[in-house]
Amino acid sequence: QVQLVESGGGLVQAGGSLRLSCAASGRTFSSYAMGWFRQAPGKEREFVAAFRWSGSRTYYADSVKGRFSISRDNAVNTMYLQMNSLKPDDTAVYYCALDPGSGSYYWVKDEYDYWGRGTQVTVSS
Repeated sequence: QVQLVESGGGLVQAGGSLRLSCAASGRTFSSYAMGWFRQAPGKEREFVAAFRWSGSRTYYADSVKGRFSISRDNAVNTMYLQMNSLKPDDTAVYYCALDPGSGSYYWVKDEYDYWGRGTQVTVSS
């Protein structure tokens, strides 16, 4: 089993920044993808950012490209999401997730088997 625990959410004014963390524990995989998704009230859960186990390339939704940055620290099994220039439309519950496969479809939420409980991000105007 895998446990994912998010932290770092909160209330911030538009234009501000937050850094989310996702601490992972449990079994490991030889190939995987890890990603951030978000869900606003009344909306579907949507892809935000991800990376695959191989290589250093990162992937972003168009809505956050240039403002958000995903990173990882393998030494402490933690993934991060640095969020800058936040907008009220970024308000949502943010989830980290792990896909224990090739990660070829990193933007598809159904590909992810393990999820954290989420952390609330609220951006005021």
